[in-house]
Parts: sequence; structure tokens; C-alpha cells
Amino acid sequence: MDSTEVTKAQWDVVYNWAITNGYYFSSTGPGKVSNHPVNTVNWYDCVKWCNARSEMDWRTPCYMSGEYVYRGSYVESPSCNTNVNGYHLPSNDEWEYAARGGLSSKRFPWGDTVTHNQANYNSTNSTNSTNSTSSYIYDISSTSGYHPDYNNGGYPYTSPAGSFAPNGYGLYDIEGNVWEWCNTASGETRGMCGGSWNDNASYLRCVHYAWGNPANGYSSTGFRTICR
Repeated sequence: MDSTEVTKAQWDVVYNWAITNGYYFSSTGPGKVSNHPVNTVNWYDCVKWCNARSEMDWRTPCYMSGEYVYRGSYVESPSCNTNVNGYHLPSNDEWEYAARGGLSSKRFPWGDTVTHNQANYNSTNSTNSTNSTSSYIYDISSTSGYHPDYNNGGYPYTSPAGSFAPNGYGLYDIEGNVWEWCNTASGETRGMCGGSWNDNASYLRCVHYAWGNPANGYSSTGFRTICR
């Protein structure tokens, strides 16, 4: 699994190759600056990016539209062969396993409480927040609201990739910063995990999953990839 969320710089390298090699994307992939995670990329663009990265690295693409490599416009449910060696999005279960970093029975990859020293999120700690009804006992941050180091320069309030300590598997920003698209489908939606700069502590728990429209991009959502 990628050690960080895909950055704007990483996105651009693959994207620029892809659009000259038969790929079509609905978004150019925004990012606050080059070392911040790419955001507002929909699920379909993320999996096409995975295929393009696979081809660039001489790996076998995972996502297919029938018998063809998925490179084009909207396809409701491209198939994904995770037995080949190309890049793909993790399932919700794979993401949770990776997020825990070998630590079991804890809310977060580092333990049962969270502060702004550990992740980029929107703290509702009742000690510092006027909205105590939305606070959580495990949010013990001494600063409330958006992360004070990153709530500048306009939305989104993302942080540079690798800003916080890694988990036990060497994965950075696995909780907070941006949601991460996953392969798991539920009806017409796709899974996303990890919470973001805009979410409270409950969304950062390892067990929490959310669902999004795969055709929509969100300013609080990016992704990371895995491969065999």
C-alpha cells in the first residue's frame, strides 16, 4: 500500500502520461499544493489513474471494461481483477487492516484517543468547543475546530502528505486529511474510509466506513493504492 495518500504531484505525473495514451478523465485532479493530497477526484477517475500507473510501471492493469482495459468515460461497474500485479483501490476490509497497523481493539491506529498532534481533523472537544453536544470523550485535543496549522489559504484545509507519525505498518495520514476511496460497493455507492480535515473524531475511527457517489468528486476526498 502507498505510504501516503496520492499527492497532487504524483497525480499529475500519471495523469499527464495517461491523457496522451488513450485515457479520459472528468477532472484534472485539484490539490492545494504539490505535496498535499489530490482531492475532488471521483471514484472512476481514481481507478483509471490506477490503471495508467500500472501501465507506466509495466504492470497488468486491474480494472477492465469487458475485455478492454478501462481507460475511457463513465462505466457503472468496471470489473477489478486483484490477482494481477497492477494498482487498485483497497477494499474497506483491506483498508481497515492496514489502518490498524497491527494494533488491535483500538479506536485509532495509535490508541483510543485523538488530538491534533496525531491527525488533521475538525476537533469538537467540548473543553474548547461551543458545540459540546457534538463532542466525543476520545477527542482530547487542546485545540478545537479545524487544525490550527492548516486552516489557511482557503479550502480545502489539507496538510502535506506525511505530516503526522506513521502507524505500525509505516502508513502516514491513514486517518484524517482526506477520505480515501475504496473498492467496496454498496448498491450504486462506493466505500470511503479515514475521515478528513473537515470531519470530527468519530469519522477517524478505524471501523468507520462512509459511502459516496462514485461519479462525484469531493474536496475532502482523495485515495491511496495497493498492489501485489
